[in-house]
Amino acid sequence: MINNLKPLFYYLFPLLVFSSCSNEMVIELPEKTTSSTSDATANSPAITYLIKAGSHETTNPFKLLRKSQVRFVVTFDSSAVYRSKDTDNQADINKLYGMSDFNTFHQTNSARFGWRWYNNRLELMAYSYKNGVNSSDFITALELNKPYTCTLTLSDQKYIYQVEGQTTSVEQSRRGSGIASGYQLYPYFGGDETAPHDVRIKIQELP
Repeated sequence: MINNLKPLFYYLFPLLVFSSCSNEMVIELPEKTTSSTSDATANSPAITYLIKAGSHETTNPFKLLRKSQVRFVVTFDSSAVYRSKDTDNQADINKLYGMSDFNTFHQTNSARFGWRWYNNRLELMAYSYKNGVNSSDFITALELNKPYTCTLTLSDQKYIYQVEGQTTSVEQSRRGSGIASGYQLYPYFGGDETAPHDVRIKIQELP
């Protein structure tokens, strides 16, 4: 297990370099957006993450985080509609946004929102790891081309997932308490399969 950020960085850095050199993956430049759900979003740039057909992810900067909450506005377009080659993979959860926790690798401890096109709708999911054990739960269905504010709170002994306009929240177990320390987790398609076509997801971080 990786016990602190220094060895974690040395562990991940070669993987990041290899990924950026061996895959054709891009992030579109930040753009101004008029889609906002609060005054805080009005002056914040949005990034459209482009996952190219045949890829799992974009090329993303390694970013260390120390915080108790991750907030962002997400908008999916029609590229979020897809059909898996293997029908058994249609229920697989694609990853959206979040962070690793307790200075460990994300498949040891982490929390993030996920999504999938399932049951002929776009489903937003809660997706976490606690001591290497994965948990996933359905949160709500989303409409295409509509912005949603998502809040992930890393609280004492639990992760709390909330979506603007939804009165209830989803909770998952966390290893411990305190401010979360780890690294940023970005959009990732899969599951087992790569993106069947170009997938675009617009994300606007909130303070």
